[in-house]
Amino acid sequence: MAKATARHILVASEAKCNELKAAIEAGADFAQVAKDNSTCPSSRQGGDLGSFGPGQMVKEFDSVVFSAPLNVVQGPVKTQFGYHLLEVTSRQD
Repeated sequence: MAKATARHILVASEAKCNELKAAIEAGADFAQVAKDNSTCPSSRQGGDLGSFGPGQMVKEFDSVVFSAPLNVVQGPVKTQFGYHLLEVTSRQD
């Protein structure tokens, strides 16, 4: 079964999500940005979600996590929780 590890940042607005993505692309540390800004409890671990398989996360999340290139920040991805920046850190198919 496919497995992936990923980290994410959850914020309330698309504008904030884009602002944080620009900061990361300019060299800011993803984990530190997550700790400082993410509203998800995973922010304490720098946004690390650990390992999971298809169907364990919301559909919008899954489609990115199981198709996006590794170690490239993706987003904003809108879910019922808000706007996410996602980074897939590993994947096994």
